[in-house]
Amino acid sequence: MRTAELTPEDVVLEVGPGLGSLTLGLLPVAAHVTAVEIDPRLAALLPRTVAERAPEPADRLTVVEADALRIREVPGPAPTALVANLPYNVAVPVLLHLLELLPTLRRALVLVQAEVAERLAAAPGSAAYGVPSVKAAWYGEVRRAGNVGRRVFWPEPNVDSGLVALDRRPPPPGDRVATFAVVDAAFATRRKGLRAALARWAGSPAAAEARLRAAGIDPTTRGEQLSVEDFARLAATEAPA
Repeated sequence: MRTAELTPEDVVLEVGPGLGSLTLGLLPVAAHVTAVEIDPRLAALLPRTVAERAPEPADRLTVVEADALRIREVPGPAPTALVANLPYNVAVPVLLHLLELLPTLRRALVLVQAEVAERLAAAPGSAAYGVPSVKAAWYGEVRRAGNVGRRVFWPEPNVDSGLVALDRRPPPPGDRVATFAVVDAAFATRRKGLRAALARWAGSPAAAEARLRAAGIDPTTRGEQLSVEDFARLAATEAPA
């Protein structure tokens, strides 16, 4: 709970509460907890578990039976913090979806596969830097917040885990959808310079070079060298006539 930096005023969004071990830790320190659970059996069981084990803050819990990747609204008070042990196979899309859906989220602390944690928090120019790094950076400052060994889980998984913290900040100037389209194109062929990698996106290698130069970016640069601000500036350039 200390790592999540929660305050008594925070409304916490939890994804995949399962049997409720994290939920029971969140309820005493937050104003409200909204738990999104896709499994109907677990969603039905969670309020009973909380009522038995933490009756005093039980009325501060809302359980939503839904797929966090497809949810379009969250009932109750607007969440200010995301604290979750995210399903490893969809961790990045769930995180990005919730950050876009809920602009009231000021911070996030999520447990993901260690390799995914490294990618989310990677800086430009590093080997792990890629699409997840850039898209997460659109929403805020991302950092590694700790490592979690596989032996603390039961059943024991085949991978290690890592905590990732995100502090929301205003996105760079520009359009998110257009910026993300450039990011996807730039990393589709990581070994190519951006002039070649962005040829389809821009319409031709020459058009890609023109837009790169308009954004002040060397056309021979690779995508892993650009920050999210660079990608936003590139997306905002106009296609050559």
